[in-house]
Amino acid sequence: MKDYLKRDIIGWDTENWSRAIPFWEKLGQLKQRDNKCLELGAYGGGLSLWLALNKNRVICSNLEIPDANTKKIHHQYNCLSYIAYEAIDATNIPYADHFDFITFKSILGGIPGVDGQQVKIKTINQIHTSLKPGGKLLFAENLSASIFHKILRYWFGTKNWNYLKLSDMDVVFSSFSDVKYTTVGFFGCFGRNESQRIFLGKLDKFFDWMIPRKCRYIIIGIATK
Repeated sequence: MKDYLKRDIIGWDTENWSRAIPFWEKLGQLKQRDNKCLELGAYGGGLSLWLALNKNRVICSNLEIPDANTKKIHHQYNCLSYIAYEAIDATNIPYADHFDFITFKSILGGIPGVDGQQVKIKTINQIHTSLKPGGKLLFAENLSASIFHKILRYWFGTKNWNYLKLSDMDVVFSSFSDVKYTTVGFFGCFGRNESQRIFLGKLDKFFDWMIPRKCRYIIIGIATK
């Protein structure tokens, strides 16, 4: 994948988060299929762009209808004919048995609620309801990761984010019949700019074999209804 396309699809720590794409493409069977798709929490609309480039019909959604900058990116890739725009709350999706694929990147931890675990479960259950039988959720989400990550997040202002834990997976995704996932990334999120994050992301790939799964900061998965 070209660097500029990776940037427009992924946006941040592209070396690590872009590893979702081959994982999803290998297991998802979504290329050239004219599937009905939904991107949730589409800040920038990158995943909608990726789905549209694969000739799928996509609703690009956020709490508010995605802005003109999002549409501009889609226009640059001649994808507007494949994409519609809606305001959709991920905890209250107004569709049932409708989509072949739903996707999101880094939204679960930021959805407000008194009980963060129940908000995660409610969101995932709403996605399950919105998928057709056999439909798939393609997700990439921040993990609680190592004690080092926890300390730095506290110092730098993300202490209120409700990070997903690997130990939560069976409960949060219990409505799905099958869930496959991998974990990636350790150093990449510590870069102060994207050039640094790209360099650190390359280190992450090199040191994958020695970083325990529970210490990595991104989970990438496919959940099948």
